[in-house]
Amino acid sequence: MKIHEYQAKKLIHEAGAPVPKGVVIGAAAEAEKAFDQIARGVAVIKAQVHAGGRGKGRFKNSGKDFGGVRVVKSKQECRETAEVYFQYPLVTKQTGPEGQMVSKALVEEPSDIARELYAAVVIDRAAGLPVLMASKEGGMDIEEVAAKRPEAILKALIHPDRGLEPHQARRLSYDLDFTEEQIPKAEKLFSALCRVFLDKDCNLAEINPLVVTKQGDVIALDAKMTFDDNALFRHPEIEELRDIREENPAELRAGKAGLSFVSLHGNIGCLVNGAGLAMSTMDLIKLHGGEPANFLDVGGGANKEQVTEAFRILLSDPEVKAVLVNIFGGIMKCDIIAAAIIAAAKEVGFKVPLVVRLEGTNVEIGRKMLTESGLAITPATDLTDAAKKVVAAAR
Repeated sequence: MKIHEYQAKKLIHEAGAPVPKGVVIGAAAEAEKAFDQIARGVAVIKAQVHAGGRGKGRFKNSGKDFGGVRVVKSKQECRETAEVYFQYPLVTKQTGPEGQMVSKALVEEPSDIARELYAAVVIDRAAGLPVLMASKEGGMDIEEVAAKRPEAILKALIHPDRGLEPHQARRLSYDLDFTEEQIPKAEKLFSALCRVFLDKDCNLAEINPLVVTKQGDVIALDAKMTFDDNALFRHPEIEELRDIREENPAELRAGKAGLSFVSLHGNIGCLVNGAGLAMSTMDLIKLHGGEPANFLDVGGGANKEQVTEAFRILLSDPEVKAVLVNIFGGIMKCDIIAAAIIAAAKEVGFKVPLVVRLEGTNVEIGRKMLTESGLAITPATDLTDAAKKVVAAAR
């Protein structure tokens, strides 16, 4: 689950990290009052969307040459900018060409930036621990820094019970070239970031950029957080921050049905049981020249209703030109999945080619059921055969 910048900043501020003063607005009519509340004669207005690269983005069909982060020098300019923000979709490298509509904006006091840095906490899968990563080079191109010069990213592993220890925060602050006066401020910010990550069961807690002002303050100028969906039952206060307008409707629908679903940009729908098998299926599709339209794991114990809903979700995507069902029968026996496919065909109707590969418990019974169903199903003998057939069918 993702939250907006202003929400992430509130969480780290409550944990002790300094953030700029800001006012959240939900309509252009609120922009002038928000500008006056900043009381600096200049403000920064920032579109609140669940996508990075806002500053380099552009508002589709607006005719305006500014992105989702803009310095405004009057309340009239603030209002006019907000009118664009709330009227046109913002297109960034992470939204896709259709863009994302803006429902909230943050009007914030400007900062006199002397340095920009980067800090984030994620899970280090190899170490089995959270890791605090930081770099002297913050900003919108941090991914490029990580790819081309990984040595520029400093790391400190975090004990899940003890959190970030003082000596770790101090060492990192020295290595990032903070001055003696700035080091206590940097330590406080790093500690707050790590505390929120651990206390709120985050998958990611990021400050980019972390800035040093010309006055020597160390503040979080931007923040991003995502949370472990499986831990939300422990954090109703976090779940309340969810903005479903920012989420994919198909993914929300799948979640309500107990399905693990991620929408992609290809044209081959995938219905698979098991996350590892689903990933392998997607890899094989790409290997043979196709593009998966989704990740969909129906799990080991899916019933007829869940499989039917899965087909509804897959076929509601107009880009899907073929569907691959890849099931390894264990807990979910092949005859049960075959019965579910037949029932789904009667209820939903398959208007695109369907390739089915079954293997495992009761596989012969399941295959016979599909053969005798009279449905236009292309059987596959193994995963490679299935991938080749569905790629050909989608073409």
